[in-house]
Amino acid sequence: MFFRTKKSGPRSYLQVVENHWRDGRPQQTVLATLGRLDELQASGQVDSLLASGARFAQKLLVLSEHQQQRLPVIHTRHWGAPLIFEKLWRETGCQAVIKDVLRGRQFEFAVERAVFLTVLHRLLSPGSDRAAERWKVDYVLDEIDDLELHQLYRAMGWLGEQLPAAQQQGSSKLVPRCTKDVIEEQLFARRRDLFTEVEVVFFDTTSLYFEGRCERRHRGVAEPQEYSHAGSYCQPAPVESSLCLRSNGRTWLRRLQACARRRHGDDGRRQTTRGARDLV
Repeated sequence: MFFRTKKSGPRSYLQVVENHWRDGRPQQTVLATLGRLDELQASGQVDSLLASGARFAQKLLVLSEHQQQRLPVIHTRHWGAPLIFEKLWRETGCQAVIKDVLRGRQFEFAVERAVFLTVLHRLLSPGSDRAAERWKVDYVLDEIDDLELHQLYRAMGWLGEQLPAAQQQGSSKLVPRCTKDVIEEQLFARRRDLFTEVEVVFFDTTSLYFEGRCERRHRGVAEPQEYSHAGSYCQPAPVESSLCLRSNGRTWLRRLQACARRRHGDDGRRQTTRGARDLV
């Protein structure tokens, strides 16, 4: 059975019709004419009739309950942001480059997926790898559900893995080249064409330092001393961080340059700038 409309002059009537076969041919029998379609729609009788009949249909009952927000929420997962950034991940070549650099490595998990998870997590809800491992359960991501925390740590370790001596051209003694540098260089090479050149470069540096605990010895006895940036006993090792942007806004390079204390400040910045200049 089904509904159909029957025209009679300028008006349309809603009918309930049964379809059956007779003498090898389909025939329709009108079971009921419910009334003029425009009047039924205006009064809401069509909606009430369908809602009433939906009580006896299991699938339509679920849809009706959902529309009226009476279904219990068991779990909610987001998929909008992953769809957008997954497409950007592929179109920018990040996925292809990482898989190419991974060629020949025998990891037992999807390293590229682990890297994408950490990148997406830092874009949407910045935090640690431990936080990313808990965060992923609320998002729909391909080949992500089975990733464990120790695998995220291994993926980050692979990105920071030091390259062989033969691939250390242009590196500093304190900050060797690592896998991340190879990935960035290959990404640049993918977007490069015959007319690619650096016209304008925006470069800036800032000073960082790390806090922690160390010991001093007083009369042969080790005494733990907590220090800060201005600590008198344990001066923190200064680090120069630099960011270089091209005129189109894309990152050209990022560097962390550890500096000796005597070269901290302006001398450290000059050292970092010279290193960036040589790489550019």
